[in-house]
Amino acid sequence: MPTMHITDAPRPSRRTLLAGSAGLVTAGALGQATAPRAAGLVTDRPALTSGLQLGDVSATDGIVWSRADRPGRMIVRIATEGAKPTVLQGPWTDPTRDCTAKLQLSGLTPGAHHEVTVSFADDEGREGESVTGSFRTADEASGATTFVWTGDTAGQGWGINPELGGMRSYAAMAATDPDFFIHSGDTIYADGPMEETVIEPDGHVWRNLLIDEVTHVAQELGDFRGRHRYNLMDENIRAMYAHVPVLAQWDDHETTNNWYPGEILDDPLYDRENRVDVLAAQARRAFFEYQPLADGKGRRPWTPEGGGRIHRKVARGRHLDVFCLDMRTHKSENTANTEDRLTPILGAEQRHWLIRELKRSQATWKVIAADLPIGLVVPDGDLAQEGVGNADAGKPLGREQEIAWVLKAIKDAGIQNVVWLTADVHYCAAHHYSPERAAFTEFDPFWEFVAGPINAGTFGPNDLDGTFGPHLDFVKHAGEPNESPRVGNQFFGHVAIDEAGSFTVSLRDAEGAVLYTRTLQPAEGSEGPIVDTGRTGGSALASAQQQVMGSIVR
Repeated sequence: MPTMHITDAPRPSRRTLLAGSAGLVTAGALGQATAPRAAGLVTDRPALTSGLQLGDVSATDGIVWSRADRPGRMIVRIATEGAKPTVLQGPWTDPTRDCTAKLQLSGLTPGAHHEVTVSFADDEGREGESVTGSFRTADEASGATTFVWTGDTAGQGWGINPELGGMRSYAAMAATDPDFFIHSGDTIYADGPMEETVIEPDGHVWRNLLIDEVTHVAQELGDFRGRHRYNLMDENIRAMYAHVPVLAQWDDHETTNNWYPGEILDDPLYDRENRVDVLAAQARRAFFEYQPLADGKGRRPWTPEGGGRIHRKVARGRHLDVFCLDMRTHKSENTANTEDRLTPILGAEQRHWLIRELKRSQATWKVIAADLPIGLVVPDGDLAQEGVGNADAGKPLGREQEIAWVLKAIKDAGIQNVVWLTADVHYCAAHHYSPERAAFTEFDPFWEFVAGPINAGTFGPNDLDGTFGPHLDFVKHAGEPNESPRVGNQFFGHVAIDEAGSFTVSLRDAEGAVLYTRTLQPAEGSEGPIVDTGRTGGSALASAQQQVMGSIVR
């Protein structure tokens, strides 16, 4: 089975890269490198295996990530328009971190372009190969911004297909020139073995690029790490991540399908480790090693010694705060989800954090980035439920009670302009929730927009649970279960917020074609966001019935 070794990431010309830097401070020590950078690959010095990533970028802060092929010290050169470059010494890395390294930047200039170059120096101070990227910090003055979101990368055995140009939908997202990207979970599929070839229903042959770690389920730390490395072998992903900061979330497939804490797997594929808590601990470590996020409190990059959390707020200027949820770590057991008590999907600490930070937010729009949808029914087998909805349109039960608590707290605090974005179900949709249609009525109307997958099997649609009064405004889904990415039913969402605060969301396909658009205007003192313009693409509603998906997992 072939193994690809990446030496550098393509450098798109879509941004104007500006030189200079001003007033930068970092959690790492400042200092000059002792040797000039090498031009190209130097075999006796550190090489880069996976390009670079940027993450959790706000107006003044951000994370830069990369990985070397051997132990070394991360060296970061950052240049901001109008000033001289600054050289920063990052952390030393070695195999205990799989030779990954992250450095947190602070004191950045708001609303400015920044160019960043990363290399590693060996223990003699000799720098090796370098890679350059760029990003734009949040604009606090105008507040205008654009971003994309999706989920589900390399799932159901659909991996990197070089014959099709790899994961092309990442290039479609990058072509919209977003300021940042929310990956709404299932960043990898640790539980989905890949085959070299897959015969599609129409006779086409899908050919996967393979490395050993993707040919079996992940049961050891090295397996989880390999899954993250595999995705970064795709040139479309590397090109986008070098220029578009990511806000990474996790869901189930970073560990295993539909998992919850304390679960013991009854699956012969897990022949060496079937305790989910052990698997999740390894998955969490690999996730923090490979994703460019801080510790959840915005203080420093996560390290194995320092711990960290996934739920966090990222401020993106005066019009937007993003609240990234973790709906997996504190999740209750997958039962019928009909308990007449508050049952965790967020957990007490996280739900109180969410309301506290929403109250503190001064941004026009509060986007809640959720890794599971609110109103869609997602079964786990014949009797259990994986998500929030329980297929009972009556009063909130089970995990619905915790979401009802959150929605009521938002209403009681008078928090305006809340929009929920999610992925998970492998199709795209737009849902409007209103108490006038609901069994539970103590909340303000709001929108939930669903996108994904970005390179995985396409499914859907799922039933909507009526507890919170959802209305299906749009849906586009697969023609058959586990539809190949070749068909083109891969989806991402795009949001543009203008200087006046208008919030325009669109749902797009694998090539970036717009399927649906809706513009929301900020509501000052009214009941939730009001609709400004109509939608497109409504004909897809005619096929919005539940399909039986068999045993294929999502």
